[in-house]
Amino acid sequence: MEETNMITMAAKAADDKRAEDIIALNMNGVSLIADYFLICHGNSEKQVQAIATEVKKQALEQGMDVKRLEGYDQARWVLVDLGSVIVHIFHKDERNYYNLEKLWGDAPHLPLNEILA
Repeated sequence: MEETNMITMAAKAADDKRAEDIIALNMNGVSLIADYFLICHGNSEKQVQAIATEVKKQALEQGMDVKRLEGYDQARWVLVDLGSVIVHIFHKDERNYYNLEKLWGDAPHLPLNEILA
């Protein structure tokens, strides 16, 4: 259940900073990297940094371990590693280019509409 709490926290934190197109992928059996990916994007470097800062802040406030934060200075693709959940925060242009949703297309999507309502 801890992963569910992480996904919920990260999705709400990203939504609080107006992240767009927030999706969660169940990576169990698809990738060894993590159990879940949360993917979203911002429209500017400042917004991407604000989303990453909020996810990290909320995680630490809830006693979650933030293992790594990468890409923050460039703010084109920021990765927040929470262990079994990895949050990918893209600049809009980079998200379209890397298209993780297509790359990991066989991973089931988790419904976030209730969380973000």
